[in-house]
Amino acid sequence: MQRRCLDDSSCPVARSLDSIGDWWTLLIVRDAMLGIRRFSDFQRSLGLARNVLSARLKKMVVDGVMTMAPAGDGTSYQEYQLTEKGEALLPVLVAMRQWGKRFLFAPGEPRQELIDRRSGKALETIRVRGVDGRERGIADLGLVTASSS
Repeated sequence: MQRRCLDDSSCPVARSLDSIGDWWTLLIVRDAMLGIRRFSDFQRSLGLARNVLSARLKKMVVDGVMTMAPAGDGTSYQEYQLTEKGEALLPVLVAMRQWGKRFLFAPGEPRQELIDRRSGKALETIRVRGVDGRERGIADLGLVTASSS
């Protein structure tokens, strides 16, 4: 089945999936957030074929999720860096990590923990809250069409 382009959808979830919805893209973002910058390091971490990794990184640069910059060590290498748009995916990845930890691991199964470096403690579970700060559930939400400002 051919994948359909969703970049003209009125749904922000659909447009987001069109841009960052394949698993390699989010794993590249995850690795970049953990400090990986070079093509060879992404490839080593992900075990991804060079052509697939190259295509994903190029699309991420075109989509404005990453940018290329000269290596910080003065070598002739280029490094990939997350843009503001890429860094804004942090809550998405944290929510996915928390969901996976809750539903996809057996009790006692070893897994990596994401911690706050300052306190050394786990992060608070991400919740959906209204403007009043109260937690909201599915029954509390609605969808309206709004014009952009």
